[in-house]
Order: sequence, then structure tokens, then C-alpha cells
Amino acid sequence: MSNPTSPLEREFAIRLAAQEWLENQRNRGVEYWTQRALEDFVFDGERIGLMDRQRGIRKPRGMDAALSIRTVYRREGAERPYEDAVGPDGLLRYKWRGDDPGHAENRALRAAMELQLPLIWFYGFAEGLYAANYPVYLLDEERAQRQFVVALGEDQRAVGVGHEVSPVVRAYVERITMQRLHQPAFRAGVMRAYTTRCAVCAFRHPTLLDAAHIIADAAGGEPVTPNGLSLCRIHHGAYDAELLGIRPDLTIHVRSDVLKETDGPMLVHGIQEHHNKPLMVVPNARRDRPDTGWLAERYEAFLATGRGSPA
Repeated sequence: MSNPTSPLEREFAIRLAAQEWLENQRNRGVEYWTQRALEDFVFDGERIGLMDRQRGIRKPRGMDAALSIRTVYRREGAERPYEDAVGPDGLLRYKWRGDDPGHAENRALRAAMELQLPLIWFYGFAEGLYAANYPVYLLDEERAQRQFVVALGEDQRAVGVGHEVSPVVRAYVERITMQRLHQPAFRAGVMRAYTTRCAVCAFRHPTLLDAAHIIADAAGGEPVTPNGLSLCRIHHGAYDAELLGIRPDLTIHVRSDVLKETDGPMLVHGIQEHHNKPLMVVPNARRDRPDTGWLAERYEAFLATGRGSPA
């Protein structure tokens, strides 16, 4: 939207421009942001910070509604100041600031809800580092619980807020909800740990890299960096198709029948030559390295196919 003629049009235009600004950075390989980096957004010649330095809810001067919300990083076992949860409909809840419904930040959230303006949700995955979810909408307010109902994406705006739904429907909505909330943070953490390179071959173009799960979501895998591997599209596909496995000692094991195939240089150099070689990229920080227990569980499943025995 160009040349907005009303305050509401301007607020909407700022939101669209901010999301486009973030998306353009993602397309250039930016996976996460610091608070300082989020101060560089400019709209119509005006610098507008996308995150508040002191507060979890950002409402820039001159705007009526909140522009962004933030969830701080939580160390393992620690609670966040405001813990967000999933409701009976499978949608997320975002807690008020404090207990006062008239608090300025709660009024800013209420305005975004009433006007149905899109927000950005910054989710901390490490100290001072944030992944971004957008567009996010506030669908309703549950005052007794001091919280707002959140839709992660346009499609979730159609979910019946607060209604008890069948276990199957709730499980589906909740799975999509948690995936959308955690996947950007999971990817950002994995890319940071592996310095945006493929663990198998060190390929470094971010648009062709995936944050692969060792234990899949569907199997109860956690969206945490030790359950992830940075893999290029070829090696992610090969890992999921069990053409290759990764041992707990971080060496690569190519399936025996694949080692015997003849199918051109891509197979030779892309897959076969990595057999019994160590991963080329491993996180420097021990806390970010692949969990050996999860690797062993995945490797046992690979061997259980009956085709993973050493050549």
C-alpha cells in the first residue's frame, strides 16, 4: 500500500512493509535477528524499531495498535516471565502484560485485535537472538485468563475460538500451531550452530539448506538444536529416504545397496564418497551438537530397514 491517506491505512502499510523487509532479508539468507538489527527498518523515511528494548509488546509512537510481540529465550528448565500455552481449540494464547486490563501494552494488543491488524511475533531461541513469525493475528481476548487468542497465519483465523473440538481436529490444529511457532526458531538455531553449512558436504547456500530433524516431529522429536542437522536438499532427502545414516560417532554410513549402484557423478560424489567419512561440519558449542542418544535411535531405525548393513 503506497501513500496511505488515513492513520489506519498507515498502520497497515507499516506492517506490510515490515514483513516484506524481514522476508527480503530471509531471501538473502538471514535466519535470525538481534534487537539492534531490528532497529534498522525504515518506512517512508522514518526509522521504526520492530522490537521494544524493555517490553515484550512493541507499539511505536504514533500508532494505536501493537506492531510486534516477543517471547524471550528460556534456558532449559527455566520458565519465561509470561508462559504462552495452547487452548482447547489448538490455538496459542499470549499472556497480558501484568494483571491490569487497562495497561498501555494490553490496550495496544486489544487495538490490534479489534482492528484485525497483522503483527510480528519474535521468538527467542538463544540469548539475544530471535526468529520471526508473521503474519500473526489476535482473534479474541480471554479476560478471565488474562490472555489473547493467537492465529499463526491467515488460515488459522477461521478456527473456532474457544470451542471444544474433536481430539483429532485439536491434535491437527495444535500440531500446525506448534510447528509454526517453533520451526523458525529451530531452523535459526540449527543454521547458527552449523554456520549455515551442510553437515555432510559443507554446502553453504542458505536457500538450499534445511534444518533436518534427527527424530521427526511425528515421532516426538523436540524442536531443539541438538535434535537438528543442517543438511542441503540432497543430503536431507537422502537422510529421510534412508539412503544414508549418521552414526552416534558422527560418521556417515551409506546404505550397502546404494554403494553398489552406478548412476553418474552425482551419486558418486554426492553420496557414495561420503561413506565412512565424518561429518564435515559440526557445531563448535557442545550444547548444540547432535544428541548421541537421538542419533543412535535414528541410526538403529536406519539399520532396521535391512539394507543398512556395512558393505
